[in-house]
Order: sequence, then structure tokens, then C-alpha cells
Amino acid sequence: MEFDRRDPYPTYRRARDADGLTFVPELDAWLIVRDADARAVLRDPETFSSANALRPGVVPAPEAVAVLQSVPGGAPVVITADGDEHRRVREPLTRGLSPKHVAAAVPFIAGRARELVASFAADHRVELMGRYARVLPGEVLGHLLGLDPADVPGLVEGSYRADDLVFRPMSAEEQVAAAHDVAGMKRVLDAHVRARGEHAGDDLCGEMIRAIEPHGTLISNLQNLVLAGHFTTTALIGTAVLHLLRDRDQWELLCARPELIPAAVEEAARYEPPIQGFRRVTTRPVAVAGTELPEGAAVFVAFGAAGRDPDAHDRPGTFDITREPARHLSFGHGVHACPGAHLAREQVRITLETLTGELPGLRLDGPVEMVPSLIHRSPRELFLTW
Repeated sequence: MEFDRRDPYPTYRRARDADGLTFVPELDAWLIVRDADARAVLRDPETFSSANALRPGVVPAPEAVAVLQSVPGGAPVVITADGDEHRRVREPLTRGLSPKHVAAAVPFIAGRARELVASFAADHRVELMGRYARVLPGEVLGHLLGLDPADVPGLVEGSYRADDLVFRPMSAEEQVAAAHDVAGMKRVLDAHVRARGEHAGDDLCGEMIRAIEPHGTLISNLQNLVLAGHFTTTALIGTAVLHLLRDRDQWELLCARPELIPAAVEEAARYEPPIQGFRRVTTRPVAVAGTELPEGAAVFVAFGAAGRDPDAHDRPGTFDITREPARHLSFGHGVHACPGAHLAREQVRITLETLTGELPGLRLDGPVEMVPSLIHRSPRELFLTW
């Protein structure tokens, strides 16, 4: 079965219509596409290990690996850990990203959203991904971690270079250059941790320092937080605005009825999850949807497919902000549910409040190409005019 990363939904639909599970060679994994099956897998981390949740698409050259090994690292990180190790690295994230901490950050988020929109409001045209969607989430994470604002753009760039390094085919020379950018990102994070010293504080960074630093994996987990927290929120901002503007009635309804914004956030997440899914590997023989899987079988739990499962959602292929917010899997489920989901929702909510309030005449300006990625599905560029 062919799999197009720019538009995976036809494959998801065919796999849902098939009996049992479908194996996709491009993913080297069995697709989990039904909402009920996905929930069952995610509720059973003992049978479905997260060890290979983000298997690289490219193996970096030895020269690039040597550059990466020159800076602090170590495993596990929250996405790929299981059991006690997962609880240890997740708990400080849960505390540091609690509703209380997120609420304290809302004035910063709202202020920066207004400033960013004001910076291009007089231009009557903007490429939203570069001028806003790739900027705000990084600044918010920098604020929560207590980073120097001057360091944040470099960390964001390092995030994209890390993604390139393991998912985009490049020459050995290009890989080494990317590895230096990633190493630079880790050095900035390491310097920040060292500067905090013994007085770590009770913010997100402080929680991680106390819980994770003694085990030697702090910098890797901070890097993972910057990547995951930035990519997913950036993508969801982009796709939320894209789908609202593709259906002019939806956008105009949102402008007229701002009380629908929280529902619009949930509909955007259900309809186009920024993370299309994660891999799991079986730890024992198990049957899913009537398909017998041996120990060591790879599965891909497709959040994007579950969100359009007609057995779980009415009119799943329709983007409709007036529907009752549905229980979706776009932020995961079970012990691996995203600890930053509330923070992401708040940033998208504030973005929609700001754009509908300041630029109600927004329109799409040109065709939109999606990034061929399953971990930050978003418009490559999003040109808007008003």
C-alpha cells in the first residue's frame, strides 16, 4: 500500500476499510487506524513499548555522530522511555507544565501574540509560519525555562537542524554542519543549567534539574522538550488557521462568535493532528483487530487516522467548529499522553483570539504545500492577505 507523507489520509481510509491491520512498507510497520484499536494499544504500554517511538528515517554519517557525541547527551527521554524510567522523566514535565504554571504564562503568551501580529499588521500580507507560528512557541518555551531570549532563535533553528539530521537525506558534509548546529543547541542548554546552579527554582527547568540531572540525561530531555513543544504547537497553529480560512464560513463564524474558539482548537487538533502518530513495538505476541502480531512487531499508531474514524466521529472528514468537542487522540492517550497539551491549546487559543480580533479580513493567498512529516504536519508556508 502506497503511503504519501504529504497526504496520508487516503492510506488511512483504505486501511480502515480493510480487514485486520495493514502493513505499510514505507513505515516498516503495521498501521493502527481505528480509534478503538489505537486507544487499546496506548493503554497497554507493557505490551506496546515506546522504545522505537521515533525511529530515524536517516542514519547520520559517523562524522556527524562524532560531533553529536562531543556534547552532553544520554537516554532515556520521555517519548521513548517505558515503565519506571518513563515516570521519572515525565513527572517533572507534568509538574512544570501544570495548569497553574501555564496560567502564569498566559499574560506573556498573549502579549507576545499581540506584538507579533502588530509587527506585520500594516503589511497587508504575511507568511504566517515564518513570522508567527515558528516564533511564538519557541519564545514561550524559552520563557517557561527561564532562557535568555537572545538564545531562543538559535535553539529553534537547532530543532529544525536536528529534524533534518535524522529525517532528511543529506550529504555527509551537510550532516556534519547540521550536527554542529545541534551540538550548539545542546551547549546552550548545558550552559543554562550550569548557570542555574544549586538554586534551580520551582519553574519547569527547576523541576527537570532536580528530577533528571542526577541521572545524567537532563540535556537530552531539555532538547526533546524544545523540539516537541515547538514543532507540535507551530504545526497546530498553522493547520488551525489553514482549515479555518479554507472554509470562509468557518472563519467568519469564529470572528462573529469568539466563544467558539476553544471548540475550534479541538476541531483543528482532531482534523489534522500535528503529530500524525507514534511507533510502538510489541513485547509479546498479541492480536490487534484480528491480526496476530509476534513479539518485536512494529506498529504505527496513527492519531491522524483515529481522528477521522467514522465509528468515533460524526462526519469525520468535515472540519466543523460547531460540533461538540470530541474525545480525540491528537495529544496521545494513556501514560504517554502529551504533558504539554494544555500549553499547546492555550497558545492556539490565544492565536485565534488575536487574529480574529485584529485581522478579521484574513484570507489565504496562494496554494499551500504540506511538510512531508509525520511528527510536525503543517503548511510549509502559509501566505495570508487582508
